[in-house]
Parts: sequence; C-alpha cells; structure tokens
Amino acid sequence: MPFRVPEGPPVRLIARLRDDVGAARAGDPAARGALEIVLVYSGLHAVWAYRVTNRLWRARPFPGARLLARVLSQVARSLTGIEIHPGATIGRRLFIDHGMGVVIGETAVVGDDVLIYHGVTLGGRGPGPGGRRHPSIGDRVEIGAGAAVLGSVTVGSDARVGAGAVVTRDVAPGATVVGVPARPL
Repeated sequence: MPFRVPEGPPVRLIARLRDDVGAARAGDPAARGALEIVLVYSGLHAVWAYRVTNRLWRARPFPGARLLARVLSQVARSLTGIEIHPGATIGRRLFIDHGMGVVIGETAVVGDDVLIYHGVTLGGRGPGPGGRRHPSIGDRVEIGAGAAVLGSVTVGSDARVGAGAVVTRDVAPGATVVGVPARPL
C-alpha cells in the first residue's frame, strides 16, 4: 500500500500558507524568494493575522473570543498598517501589495486571487440590504492604489478598479472602472 499524506488541519494549513506565499510571488514581480516574502511582506502578515482573528470571530471557542479577535486585529494593524476586520470574509490567495492604509470592513466579502494595492478602502456607507454595509469583490479582481469601494456594491469577477477610483455602484464582471465617481472605460 503506498504512503499517503494524511489529510487534516495541519496539511490544509501548510497548503494555505503556500498558497498565500505563491500569491505574493505571482503578484509582485520584484519578489526575490519565498523567505523574503515570509519575513518582510506586510500584506502577507496582515492576511495571516486575519486568518487567526477570523477563526476566533467565527468559532467563538470561549467567552470573549470576539473581543480577543478585535484586539489581535488592532495589534496586526499597528504592525502592518493594514486593517482587516475579523468578521470580513476573505477567499484564497489574497495579495495586498505595499499595503499601508488598506482597510477591509466587517461585512466585506473578497473572492479568490484578488490583488489590492496600498491605500484601498473596502468601506461602508450606512446600512445596506440584509445588514451588509461593505462591498463584495469577485474572483481575480485588481484594485488600484487609493481606490475606495464603498457600500453594499458588487465588483464582478475579473474586473479592475483604477487607482484613485471611487466605486459606489456595481461593477460588471470583466469591466475596468476609473474616476470619481467610477465609470467604465
């Protein structure tokens, strides 16, 4: 009988960590290697901290877990300059490049293989439908530096949001939007 790698939490964790490092390598042509990425990429550190705080936020393994999750997320924010609320939903392989000033709100949903540059806000605009105040970002979306995606809007998969754009309406899949307010190219 051939040897099989056991499936379980440690194997999934290692696979997730490798995915995150791979996303950084793919998203940053200046990356010189996995060790450098693991040691100095603040976007990666913020995503890893989010994964811990999100687990505490959702599972609530003990009384006060949500408070601890918020405290840890603020510590990560102080260290990385990136604020990701523990209640946000983030898919696989998110890469935050030069992430200082990135803010991802509590009800935001971010898909897989998303690239976010510095100064991006995925923020709220008051109560939205079903209690959602923050945007939903599809898979393979790129959001340029300084862009703001505000309110309960949807940015479709494969879309691009230009640097400095302010998105307050849905963005169609595959579209590129620029400007204030954001408009399709």
